[in-house]
Amino acid sequence: MNRSKMHEKKQNNFKTPDISKMQEVIINARTRIYINMDADPEEARMKYLARQEAKGKVVIVSRKPVAS
Repeated sequence: MNRSKMHEKKQNNFKTPDISKMQEVIINARTRIYINMDADPEEARMKYLARQEAKGKVVIVSRKPVAS
């Protein structure tokens, strides 16, 4: 039995998208997503917020004012 065939690793050929060819959608001060140029930014924002809400995560973080 040839052991080298048992332990072959698959190459993960993931190509990072070129964000210069995408439009930026600002969700809040700390969150930005990138979508295709022909996609609707408002729809993408609503889908993002719906997914975060479904996960139970707080998207908008409120900071307490610093007492002086």
